[in-house]
Amino acid sequence: KLYDVASYGVSKEDFRIDMDEVRSIAIAEKPKVIVAGWSAYPRHQDFAAFRSIADEVGAYLWVDMAHFAGLVAAGLHPSPVPHADIVSSTVHKTLGGPRSGLILAKQEWAKKLNSSVFPGQQGGPLMHAIAAKATTFKVAGTEEFKDRQQRTLDGARLLAERLGGKDVSDQGISVLTGGTDVHLVLVDLRNSQLDGQQGEDLLHEIGITVNRNAVPFDPRPPMTPSGLRIGTAALASRGFGEKEFAEVADIIGTALAGGADLDALRGRVSKLAQDVPLYDGLEDWRLL
Repeated sequence: KLYDVASYGVSKEDFRIDMDEVRSIAIAEKPKVIVAGWSAYPRHQDFAAFRSIADEVGAYLWVDMAHFAGLVAAGLHPSPVPHADIVSSTVHKTLGGPRSGLILAKQEWAKKLNSSVFPGQQGGPLMHAIAAKATTFKVAGTEEFKDRQQRTLDGARLLAERLGGKDVSDQGISVLTGGTDVHLVLVDLRNSQLDGQQGEDLLHEIGITVNRNAVPFDPRPPMTPSGLRIGTAALASRGFGEKEFAEVADIIGTALAGGADLDALRGRVSKLAQDVPLYDGLEDWRLL
């Protein structure tokens, strides 16, 4: 046993983090480190409040911003950097770079972190990945990158709005927290005939890839959970704008509402892929 872990959760009323509860747990447990960040939470976190709690109980604050680092870089999401002792992230999610990671920290942690990463945890450095990371960070400072991140947010909000439609809600499907502030939507299937595995398979059948995901207070087992996590960063990188995201949102909503012509939905997906190809010259590319 390496760590003694005490967890905090979300409120049953609104599915958001209750900072008063976080404070109560921290006071009771006296942790050495408080961890913030998320992988399936569609709202902003209050990093200043986490900092205040950490200071009150004498803890360090570590924030993992792997999912929302691109939004932070574009100035479209609160930054944890001024508040945290250590910030970690991947580079391949909203930042859109190679599969790798980064750590930002105060100078006092530099020697310990560097020696822990190498030779402690990391193998030989991959120079092509380092070059790709440098390119990613340069791109992240451009207006083009900021536009992509804004389209990512806009697409997620369009998706959340469509999944709140009556045809979808009539099937017992809802959007957790009632919307999103970030690049993803967490679909709540607890009151639906569909479970997450069935929802994932249904959308896969028409050419859309999402992943099944547990939701808070999930009554179903982990392999067939009661949620779907749907992100918009990849489509924004592909070049999708408001028109294309509205179409994707309607396709997903129509499919989840049930009773739709799946061949027709598959055709709409194919047209989107053809209209906005991954690269010029791939307009007629087909999966063999």
